[in-house]
Amino acid sequence: MKRIGVLAGAFNPVTRAHLALVDAARARVDEVVCVVPRAYPHKEFHGASLEDRLQMLRRASDRYRVHVTEGGLFIDIARELRQADPDAELLFICGRDAAERIVNWDYGEHGAIERLMEEFQLLVASRQGAYHPPAHLNGRVRALDLDRDVDEISSTEVRRRIAAGEPWDHLVPETVADLVREIYNPIASRRPAPP
Repeated sequence: MKRIGVLAGAFNPVTRAHLALVDAARARVDEVVCVVPRAYPHKEFHGASLEDRLQMLRRASDRYRVHVTEGGLFIDIARELRQADPDAELLFICGRDAAERIVNWDYGEHGAIERLMEEFQLLVASRQGAYHPPAHLNGRVRALDLDRDVDEISSTEVRRRIAAGEPWDHLVPETVADLVREIYNPIASRRPAPP
């Protein structure tokens, strides 16, 4: 059975942590797909356009496939991807914080998380602490080893540093640093570099 790792996110912007998650997952799956939802059901989105984020993803690496999805929930993404690969095993790649939100979310009905986890599994990276799933989900949630040097890297931190004028280039792949500069700080990207 084909195993597909799914890294769903805003990629606003793409960071070294995203690539570290991809690399860690590649040892466990046959293919990694970075999925960018058109809409986000649980948060308001600000920042780069969809086209900008797709361009960053494509430029950052060739170690994954890029897919745009209509739905923003994992279950919507899983069902959409399953249309192309009906027999594939889907493993969503995420950090500890995302796994906690997914597993502890109030889905409005008893047993909903168990039914969802029949359609996909989670590969969970320890980010700012290890994740310990409830015992009844142990078979559907697996740990993903991730280098500690990316623990504090996030798209939010990159955007914060850009806005504050702090160093940020080391948090994104070198291949997209100029694009990130152009998208998130267009005024600074037009200034000549210091001698």
